[in-house]
Parts: sequence; C-alpha cells; structure tokens
Amino acid sequence: MTAALDGILIVHKPPGMTSHDVVDYLRRLTGAKKAGHTGTLDPGATGVLPVCLGRATRIIRYLPGDKAYRAEVTFGVATATGDSFGNVVRTADASALSEEELFAALKHFQGPLEQVPPMTSAVWHQGKRLYELARQGLEVERKPRPVMIFDLRLVGVSGLGTATPRAVLELSCSAGTYVRSLCIDLGEKLGCGAHMSALVRTRAGPFTLENALPLEEIAALHRRGGLPGVLVSPAEALAHLPAVQVKPTAVPAVKSGNRLYLPGVAGSGDEIDRLESGRPFRLLAGGDLLAVARKREDPTGKPYFQPETVL
Repeated sequence: MTAALDGILIVHKPPGMTSHDVVDYLRRLTGAKKAGHTGTLDPGATGVLPVCLGRATRIIRYLPGDKAYRAEVTFGVATATGDSFGNVVRTADASALSEEELFAALKHFQGPLEQVPPMTSAVWHQGKRLYELARQGLEVERKPRPVMIFDLRLVGVSGLGTATPRAVLELSCSAGTYVRSLCIDLGEKLGCGAHMSALVRTRAGPFTLENALPLEEIAALHRRGGLPGVLVSPAEALAHLPAVQVKPTAVPAVKSGNRLYLPGVAGSGDEIDRLESGRPFRLLAGGDLLAVARKREDPTGKPYFQPETVL
C-alpha cells in the first residue's frame, strides 16, 4: 500500500482538459481520497494549476489568490465566448490599429476594475455553474465584480496593418479576474472588437510556471515512487503567513483543535504580544504544519491561538 500524499502538485495543465479533468486524473493516478485545484483555468488554456492532495485540501482558502498570465489578443474578430472556441459574432477591419493606440488603451485597464463574469465561467448561479447554463444555450444576468489589475504590459504585436492584428499581453491580477473579459473590453475600447486567442497562466500565488510539471512527468514520477519529492508541503505553501512554534507538550492539544495559550508557545511573551489579532497564523511543530489559527483574547484578556483549520 502506498503512503497517503499530502501536499500540493504544481501542474502544467495541457490544453483541452478542464481543471476538473486534471484533478480527476490525479485522483485516479495517486489514489488520493481528497484532491482539489486552487482556481479554475480555461479548458483551452495552459499553465500553472496547483492541485492540493490529501490534507493539503484544507488550506486552499488560505493560499494567495493573485495570478499572472500571458495572453494573446486577436483584434477585428469578436466571438460569442470571448475566446477562439466560440462562434464569430462580429468582424471589423482593424488594419488602422497602431502600437501607440494599444499602449494608450491599456492604461485604462490598470488598477481597480469591475468585470461581468462571462457565461463560460465557473461562477455559480442558482445551483449551476454559468458554463453549464451556457452549454444549454442560456444567458443570465450577471452582476459586475470588483477586480484588480496590478500590472499590464504589451510585450509584442504582430500583423499591424492587416485586418486582424494580434498583441501579446502580460498581466498580474487579483483572484477572480477574467482575462477573456479584459480582451473583450480592450477590443471594445479600441472600437474593433477582439477575443482572447491564447492564454498561459504563468503564476498562481507563489507557484510559477518554471516549477510546473506536465502530467506525463507526474505519471512517470509516480511510477518511480518519486512524487512525494516534488510536493509542496502545506507549511511551505503558507509561508506568507506568520509562524508560531508550538512546544511538544502542546502539540496534542492543537491537533485536537483546543486553544493554545502562551505556556504552550515556543517563544517569548513579547513576541506573541506583537502579533496582530484576528489574522491567520501557522502553528508549527518544527517544520510541520499543525493548524491554521487566529490570535484571540479570553474574557480575562489573556491572548491565545484558536485553531480554525487543523491538519
């Protein structure tokens, strides 16, 4: 019997598979009882898809949600889905588009924005995903959602002077940002229409494309018994959260979800006092993550850590 896998696999998702397909494949491959990804990537897109296995599924909500992408935009052609897989709904001659116009237009899409989720997205609506409704030929009203574009750069253009020029963009953004919506809005801003003709996710939180593994390589590692060596541990994945070391005598209490008072903490009282109340912390035993907790105060004013997710 193989040991249970607890950690995060950084997958380089291939085109043609849904994010759910990838999770199902890895669940069957590894025998993991629990598995889940940290953010849907379009079926036609490629790139970073972190998949949490085993107990690591419990930390998904604490992982940073920011993402980075490289996207190709084709101007002069608008599609029903906003990508290259949808039916063409509008064409226009974009041969007059210039690089200077592109630079100027991109400035309007940096910073806080509101986006309407596309019908092809995984957003829930009355118990169904929007993409499920879209497959039935339905369209429902969606409310705009606030997003943030931290950085947006034009890194290449081709076909200027033709009816359908293309541009390659690189961007970093908040969780919940729809790149296809950005491409559609950019085309509308320029008056010629556009769609997202290719998409690569280059980063998801702290996980980058350089460390992402193709499914074929993951399968080969599994056959050789080398998969545990490439898993990112829950403690490492949550390195952005402050850490509190737990004394060995207090470890059983933390694992049971009990309050951790200062006598059970391996650190000075002054250090604990400086920690901000209410925010999540890692409770560690050496390098192992025991729980994610928040600092509170009891009725007498004594500080303690309350585990809210125990691994």
